[in-house]
Amino acid sequence: MNEIRIVLLIFITALLFSGLTAFAVEPGLHMTTLVFRGNNDLSLWFRKCYYAVTVTNEQFPFLAYGTDWLAYSHILFAILFADLFRDPVRYIWLTRFGFIACLGIIPVAAVTGHIRNIPFFWQLIDMSFGIIGAIPLYMICRRTRLLESAHEHKTDPINSSKF
Repeated sequence: MNEIRIVLLIFITALLFSGLTAFAVEPGLHMTTLVFRGNNDLSLWFRKCYYAVTVTNEQFPFLAYGTDWLAYSHILFAILFADLFRDPVRYIWLTRFGFIACLGIIPVAAVTGHIRNIPFFWQLIDMSFGIIGAIPLYMICRRTRLLESAHEHKTDPINSSKF
């Protein structure tokens, strides 16, 4: 049970961090452009994104509202997964839901990334978040199944047919 909670805590923390950073896209990109300097594809991509966000926020600040909702959804998902702390067996459906959502990132990133002209290397980075998220959820699901199996095989002396 403790292993489930430790992995879950890491997963929830990552969701919260992801959500909170989405509120501050422009300053986050600014810091990123300072860290990644040079003329390589990654540095150029970060500068292009920073420029686009800066111009958009100056001229159309209401568009950032969509990113705010993205941030909010990450925080809500983190709260949703908190029920697993109490009873991972009862709420195993949350683990499955999260696992499916993580795997769903791959086709969404591939399709929308292509449509929106996102560089392929960045689509791969986005897809990796789905894979990275799916790994702890798979571990939680396996551990929960073992926990569930252990509970099912325990005999209750009061309700046992031996008495």
